[in-house]
Amino acid sequence: MRVLLLVPWLIGPALALNPNLPTQEFSLKMPFSKPVLPETYLCSPMKLDSTQTNYIVGFRPDAWEKTAHHILIYGCKSPALQEPIYNCGGMTAHTPGYKSSFHPCGEGNEIVYAWAKNAPELNLPEGVGFRVGKGSKIHWLVLQVHYASVDYIPPEGDVSGVYLRYTNVEQPKNAGVFYLGTNGRLPAKTTTFMDSACALYENKVIHPFAFRVHTHGLGRVVSGWKVVGKNQWTLLGKEDPQLPQMFYPVSNNSTLITKGDTIAARCTMVNYRDEAVWVGSTKLNEMCNFYLMYWVDGKDILEGNSCTSVGPPIYSWDGWLLGGGLSNVPKEASSLP
Repeated sequence: MRVLLLVPWLIGPALALNPNLPTQEFSLKMPFSKPVLPETYLCSPMKLDSTQTNYIVGFRPDAWEKTAHHILIYGCKSPALQEPIYNCGGMTAHTPGYKSSFHPCGEGNEIVYAWAKNAPELNLPEGVGFRVGKGSKIHWLVLQVHYASVDYIPPEGDVSGVYLRYTNVEQPKNAGVFYLGTNGRLPAKTTTFMDSACALYENKVIHPFAFRVHTHGLGRVVSGWKVVGKNQWTLLGKEDPQLPQMFYPVSNNSTLITKGDTIAARCTMVNYRDEAVWVGSTKLNEMCNFYLMYWVDGKDILEGNSCTSVGPPIYSWDGWLLGGGLSNVPKEASSLP
């Protein structure tokens, strides 16, 4: 069993967005994984230093889109398995020789970082960090890599992953990620809206600062919104999912989301195929994901960190019986400038 312990004094220094903040860097990478089937999801866990609190302040990916379709880093209280590598894609392809779990985490589950399509590095704003280790809910990090193809895996195995920049200097603002996604079906030869929306019921104020979108090949536009009173819309971010799937700055970094506000996302999908396409984990399926990275003053990020709808044809923003009950939907939600 490989369990990696983050020991800060053994890791060299690195540059950060704030040049006055002392930081260090460690790598979270696949330990020469050898998937043998396309559409394989593999995970590799890292145990964090439990003797002190650290703050992750930057991410530097080290991956290539032909090898790794996408990468997620999960923060967990415990991993699903304490194995160097394990299958973690549910019903997708499994690589013999590795143990299997349906999920990356065993206990606790929050997304810390996501990457696809050769996206560049990400530095968090000054004073903002993901709190990990002692006194936090994140005791482990789990790297998940989706191998849509195995044609580019080197003979010695894959080492795709991310370098994470961190500091042990307390950061006044704690970072979190709120995830929106859908299920659903895209009929053949149609344009379909995949909508999700959830109200914020926690008595907290979150400050969005970055967003990321993700679909497979049929996605044309993904947008995220703050909605007040069911009909007052403020754009959080919008992007073409066929561009590098990096975290982009939000449209207005002074936007606040408070108790009672709704966070909504839409993917505009064009299914040019002759058959219907369902949401799923493989490249022949589709996905509709919007990630909103935010900070809060103090230590308490959102307890509820995700929002998922049943998707089309059942759910829509403006549906009242089985939908979001929203109105005055902006036309620009489904188009790029």
